[in-house]
Amino acid sequence: MSRIPLIAGNWKMYKLSGEATDLVKALIPAANSVDYCEVAVCPPFTALSVISNLVKGTKISLGAQNCYPEKEGAFTGEISPAMLKDIGCKYTIVGHSERRKYFAETDAFINQKLFKLYEYNLLPILCVGETLEEREAGKMKEVVGSQIKKGLANVPEEKMQTTVIAYEPVWAIGTGKNATPEQAQEMHLFIRALLGEIYNATLAESIRIQYGGSVKPSNVKELMSQKDIDGALVGGASLKSDQFIPIIKFRD
Repeated sequence: MSRIPLIAGNWKMYKLSGEATDLVKALIPAANSVDYCEVAVCPPFTALSVISNLVKGTKISLGAQNCYPEKEGAFTGEISPAMLKDIGCKYTIVGHSERRKYFAETDAFINQKLFKLYEYNLLPILCVGETLEEREAGKMKEVVGSQIKKGLANVPEEKMQTTVIAYEPVWAIGTGKNATPEQAQEMHLFIRALLGEIYNATLAESIRIQYGGSVKPSNVKELMSQKDIDGALVGGASLKSDQFIPIIKFRD
């Protein structure tokens, strides 16, 4: 089954609105020129509106970096899926390791977010990954398997079809280190096999599993050549057009 790779830029807490505008204007021609992958950008909340207007009619999809699992309410400082849908988002990142680490987000809370995103027909990008200590202890499959099972608890097959998984080894995020293509492929294959156990082999073959963790122009082609890697969730390299464009055009 053919899976269209998703190259998504997670900008984290970078880019004022003007800077975001300049970056996306530089990315649009490259995104419009490729037909072998989908491109998305996930700016900070403050830039979503301006970027939403900018990407209309282009091949760039808009994503958010987080959400709160309620439609509305007295949740000061939070953003709802309804608001993200209203502003033009297609994707929303959930479960990023930084949310888990710095904001103590649990698998159960992340699971709540998924269900609220499904309500508004937003496509989740569910992040999973192990720390360096967990990898060195040989627990990476145990940790990632638990994150998958708990994060996707009770998610029906028809909703799972709209979900992207992003495998991001925590030890490779923003460190300059990256999993070797073989290490990444091994974990992607493990995740796909686990999805086959939870759901079925046909569904598992259709799910896009991205790799994230120090993806850059110099390693993207080798990573993307792996059978079970279906795109990249790009951090630092997505903040500069001269780095993100070669990643978008990884087959050229």
